[in-house]
Amino acid sequence: MLEKIVIANRGEIALRILRACRELGIKTVAVFSEVDRKQKHVRLADESVCIGPAVSSESYLNIPAVISAAEITDAVAIHPGYGFLAENADFAERVEESGFIFIGPRADTLRLMGSKTSAREEMRKFGVPCVPGSAGTIGDNLDELGRLARRIGYPVIIKAAAGGGGRGMRVVRSEATLRNAMAVTRAEAATAFGDDTLYMEKFLDHPRHIEIQVLADEKGNVIHLGERDCSMQRRHQKVIEEAPAIGIADEMRAEIGNSCVNACRAMGYRGAGTIEFLYEDGEFYFIEMNTRIQVEHPVTEMVTGVDIVKEQLRIAHGDELSYKQDDIRFNGHAIECRINAEDPDTFMPSPGKIQHLHQPGGPGIRIDTHIYDGYSIPPHYDSMIAKLIAHAETRELALARMSTALSELVIDGIKTNIPVHQKLLDDAAFISGGTDIHYLENKLGLK
Repeated sequence: MLEKIVIANRGEIALRILRACRELGIKTVAVFSEVDRKQKHVRLADESVCIGPAVSSESYLNIPAVISAAEITDAVAIHPGYGFLAENADFAERVEESGFIFIGPRADTLRLMGSKTSAREEMRKFGVPCVPGSAGTIGDNLDELGRLARRIGYPVIIKAAAGGGGRGMRVVRSEATLRNAMAVTRAEAATAFGDDTLYMEKFLDHPRHIEIQVLADEKGNVIHLGERDCSMQRRHQKVIEEAPAIGIADEMRAEIGNSCVNACRAMGYRGAGTIEFLYEDGEFYFIEMNTRIQVEHPVTEMVTGVDIVKEQLRIAHGDELSYKQDDIRFNGHAIECRINAEDPDTFMPSPGKIQHLHQPGGPGIRIDTHIYDGYSIPPHYDSMIAKLIAHAETRELALARMSTALSELVIDGIKTNIPVHQKLLDDAAFISGGTDIHYLENKLGLK
């Protein structure tokens, strides 16, 4: 097994990777910004290296600093977690050129899937269904764009080819608003991603967000671990995720899972990945591939029993997958609530010191978090501070366990979105299941 790795991330995912490494006997190096010196994984790692100030561009996004940390500690590999440098092809290339193992896909795969336009074309080539849209990127000729939009059929959505995180996209419901939507989206894309290329696709009015988890090793073995429903979203950011997705027939689940496996095998994919779809009226439409571990990976782990992070580490070592597709069994139902340090009414971030923390327990309850009594949440990073997961034999029991766990979870000293989750677990439409990606925003009056 890998002797020592650098964990190039922070928060709960850094701690999650560290724990997987300990189970496999891998030594760990935590890299941290000056403000993260008291992070739990930094205290628990075998070694730690400060790589810069709080601002992420000078620390967690500082490629030379991360690679230098690997060099001075004699690490052999780097795990990027999610966010920050996880899907940065230049980083993956620099890591491997420096003689280290990048725990993730190859740089060329990251580049291919990093552009939504090239990813769509690649998936279409492999027979994965895609949302109707432009063949590639689009220009600024309004006459041509108008014809394209009419052919696709309004409403359409304009998206940044290099987009992510819910930014760089505009819904266009009529030709009268097309010009302004193009200009605003192009400017936002240039600012957010340094790339103003755009593409157009059909906007689906009532889709669900369904994603397929895949694992692939260096030897061409690929499996899928079923699907997750991530439709409960606010401003394109996931709030609650669950597995499996209700209302999808086993035959369709197997068909879309196999198409994802075949696509990954054809492109020579390596590592963990998630292929994301919009699902409407019984049809799947590919939207993007996340070439990394996902925030919501625990719900898949709970229903399959597969430790996805440990599989990432084994794959990076050159081992074959621990499982064949026939080994995968789906057991019960799991739900994850993302706990954020934010005002539950305004959703504004709420950094500060945690005065008291009480974590819930009981059958089927898991909490992934890096916070503790006295820990100060800095204002510099994403507001997610914990993931609360409930697993049970049925969805109904999983919902009941989650409701109990939320009532037991105490985080004093800051504001959190726990009340939002409690309201959602009492919501009749969510309890029934199958809500679309616009449901939460409509409920909150954000549209």
